[in-house]
Amino acid sequence: MIPFLDLQKINERFRAEMDARIGAVLDSGRYLQGEENEKFCKHFAEYCGTKYCLGVANGLEAISLIIRAYGFGNGDEIIVPANTFIASILAISQNGCTPVLVEPDPTTYCIDPGRIEEAITPRTKAILVVHLYGQATPMEKVWEVARWCGLKVIEDAAQAHGAMYRGKRVGNLGDAAAFSFYPGKNLGAMGDAGGITTNDAALYEKVKALANYGSDYKYHHIYKGTNSRLDELQAAVLDVRLAHLDADNARRREIARFYREHITNSLITLPETYDEAAHVWHVFVVRCKERDNLQQYLRRHGIETNIHYPTPPHKQGAYSEWAEQSYPITEEIHREVLSLPISPVLTDEEVREVIHAINTWK
Repeated sequence: MIPFLDLQKINERFRAEMDARIGAVLDSGRYLQGEENEKFCKHFAEYCGTKYCLGVANGLEAISLIIRAYGFGNGDEIIVPANTFIASILAISQNGCTPVLVEPDPTTYCIDPGRIEEAITPRTKAILVVHLYGQATPMEKVWEVARWCGLKVIEDAAQAHGAMYRGKRVGNLGDAAAFSFYPGKNLGAMGDAGGITTNDAALYEKVKALANYGSDYKYHHIYKGTNSRLDELQAAVLDVRLAHLDADNARRREIARFYREHITNSLITLPETYDEAAHVWHVFVVRCKERDNLQQYLRRHGIETNIHYPTPPHKQGAYSEWAEQSYPITEEIHREVLSLPISPVLTDEEVREVIHAINTWK
């Protein structure tokens, strides 16, 4: 079986480094808000090109804390892609704000910048862009509309660690950015973890306090905060992985290029990219009208795949109030997408086996 993602094999490459760093944490006796957290956040901010990085509990919390720190709440609207993982939308709802869904560009799968302006109302406070599948959202129109209308730009960069746009990394393309370090991400921890990057000192200080029970210093609470902190063990693992992120992303690009050059089955729609060198291919998503049949065929041939995502957020029971709304581009994408195996440890032989199976289907 060719696994969709072999996390054990991915992390085994760095076992000695991780063991040493985890051992140092155990020896230190400090498991929260210590040197490892400080070190990783410094390194990740430098990597993204931002002044600040805050480690938090997970990606959902990262988005939610940014929205909360800006003071957005009941009656406020935040524009968000209709084609995204539900966490992007949950973070808006959790703060009492109203998500306003905008259809994606069918070539990038990210929000269609040309549709944003028509979704703006007097209640709009921010645009939440999602850098989906490892490719940065084309940002020029987003920046233009945000400046013209006085809106904040928040990045959901959970799937795009290291991706670039116009020479800048994601995490440094808006007012603030949220990252997930879920184990399966390009930069993954050994459990749940997340981060926030920004160049805004005031925002950084506020999210830092909000994430620590609303406290700016011990036993002094200036906000009604929450507990959302990155622990020392996860920070140590992430700092090890960060040093290898560019090399891992380069291997992902190599595999994606090979897929795009050699998958020739006319029933398969291959993903497009406006900048091959800037995409980090968190997932390699193809489209097929007979997606379920293709997935079953590949499974029978020992190839594990995944679907990102089978049901769009506006069709989920959690948002039953949207049941009658239609987003046809999003719905078509979700009916057809299938993610093929792609990771830094996928071998050339396995890549060729996937290609052969797809090209001989039907």
